[in-house]
Amino acid sequence: MDGRFTYLQLQTCPRLLLGTLLAALLTGCSAFIPEQSQDDTPKPLSTEAFEQRIDELALSLQSQCDTSALLDSQQRQAQRMTADVREIGSLLRRLNNNVDDLVLAAPQTTAPGAQQVSVGEACRQEDSPSGNKTLVGRSEWIGLPHLGTYLKARIDSGANTASLSTREITPFERDGEDWVRFKLALNDDDVVVKSVKNKWFEAPVERRVKVLQATGEDSRPVISLLITLGPIRQHAEFTLNDRTHLNFPVLLGRRFLLDIALIDVAESYLHERPEFSGGASSEQALNDQSSDTDMSDE
Repeated sequence: MDGRFTYLQLQTCPRLLLGTLLAALLTGCSAFIPEQSQDDTPKPLSTEAFEQRIDELALSLQSQCDTSALLDSQQRQAQRMTADVREIGSLLRRLNNNVDDLVLAAPQTTAPGAQQVSVGEACRQEDSPSGNKTLVGRSEWIGLPHLGTYLKARIDSGANTASLSTREITPFERDGEDWVRFKLALNDDDVVVKSVKNKWFEAPVERRVKVLQATGEDSRPVISLLITLGPIRQHAEFTLNDRTHLNFPVLLGRRFLLDIALIDVAESYLHERPEFSGGASSEQALNDQSSDTDMSDE
């Protein structure tokens, strides 16, 4: 009867049962909760510890500032070294050109009728009112010693700068300066030393010029090359562009002719063709000249 009574009592008093179970659970869980340590609260820093911490932070900040200043100094030094390398490279190229000019200007066999111009004679010509300038025709053979070839040139005082027919013009940088790589652009009937037809050439870019055309504005590189024309031997600036649609691969303008030459438009090829290794003899030039037309290039 007592068991049945307890069972019936539990059935009729569910709240009592639930309360008893919760009390038991809470009593058991409380046994496994650790007591909080009384030492977990952060202790305040002492004056000495606070000052030590400030000193450490100051030293860390100072080291970072020192590193930044060192990097700036190294960067400036690298910039100065780069500028020095560029200057040395430019000086070496000029020296190399001067050596080439001295070698090319060495005594050599002159063509019949050609007259070498000495330094003293050049000075006298400059002082003379007439200038005693070299007479050239409307078209002439020129030599380009740095390229190792001769080419036909149209003489045109109406043009400002000289122009050289080139293709595959590729700009690049060397020692921090602008250079250009190119090949000669020639037609099948252009007379040239065969070994240079598909040869790559490289030269520093002196400047760039803008040319207005029907298709728009074109920017062309300008290079300096040693040129020979009869007794004349001097550097000239050439713009690089494709001239295969014109009659002559080279155009000589008034900047080259100024103070050194006069043009006789009624004549052509007053000076013999220079000779180069691998090229045809100067006697063959007469046959090569016969294919010319009187059409103007520009």
